[in-house]
Amino acid sequence: MSRLESFIRRLTAQRDILDMICRDTDLIDGPVIELGLGNGRTYDHLRERLPGRRIIAFDRVNAANLRSLPPEGDLILGEISQTAGAFAGIDAALVHADIGSGYDDMDELNLRWLPHLTVDLLVSGGIAASGVPLDHRELKALPLPEGIRPGRYFLYRKG
Repeated sequence: MSRLESFIRRLTAQRDILDMICRDTDLIDGPVIELGLGNGRTYDHLRERLPGRRIIAFDRVNAANLRSLPPEGDLILGEISQTAGAFAGIDAALVHADIGSGYDDMDELNLRWLPHLTVDLLVSGGIAASGVPLDHRELKALPLPEGIRPGRYFLYRKG
């Protein structure tokens, strides 16, 4: 499979999972955390699907399209492993993490802190969606929407 085809399948899985969460899941009250703002496409999608919900985005640097920027105070820049930790206990309803690099060694470094950080951010019963697997005893895997190949994207509920 070409890298382009793989990218399209990953983004399709991401969209389908986020749409399922926003449409079919009784999402607990609380903010949404977007780990990895990037260009802001996913942030914009969540903002459209969850109107009125506070969405706090984190990234190393701001590279977002101007139409996809969070309001002042809801874009936190710096090393995500450090900046997002200051929000531990925020009781997020949803944490979406799209910070996979496609390089196993880099992703392995992120997986040392990302699962624990996700648990620290989520409220009990909150949902985590991630482009990389989150191995943590408090995160229980949820079924993926039909048509998404296992291992393409990951979905959890904090127990």
